[in-house]
Amino acid sequence: MKTALVSCTKLKASYSCNAREMYQESTLFKKAITFIEQQGYEDWYVLSAKYGLLRQKDIIEPYDLTLNNLAVAERKEWSKLVFKQVENLQLNITQMDFYAGAKYREHLIPALEQKGIVCNVPLQGKGIGKQLQFYKENTK
Repeated sequence: MKTALVSCTKLKASYSCNAREMYQESTLFKKAITFIEQQGYEDWYVLSAKYGLLRQKDIIEPYDLTLNNLAVAERKEWSKLVFKQVENLQLNITQMDFYAGAKYREHLIPALEQKGIVCNVPLQGKGIGKQLQFYKENTK
């Protein structure tokens, strides 16, 4: 099963809603989801600094937290939580593509790869401007 992970964003809705709606304020998130949904992934999930792994329909509260401000030990704990959440999905995930920054994947990718999941970072090394350009050029 080929799955995509996209990171949460600073811009969020100001009310409780599902994860897909929560981050629609962000142009980068909207463009990433449009691209992901055109790539033939079986499913996609949000990597949330507060909640860990979110399904699109999970109802959440707005929050102000980013992994970028957390210490290494806290990011490692977050990665352990997300890894357990992935395992709890009980899906035969063979590939995970990350549309998320380095802090969201640094400790998670090694754990997933150790489990035999192939991990890719299609936009690695591209800043936000280059990512937006990529999405513009590669979506219908």
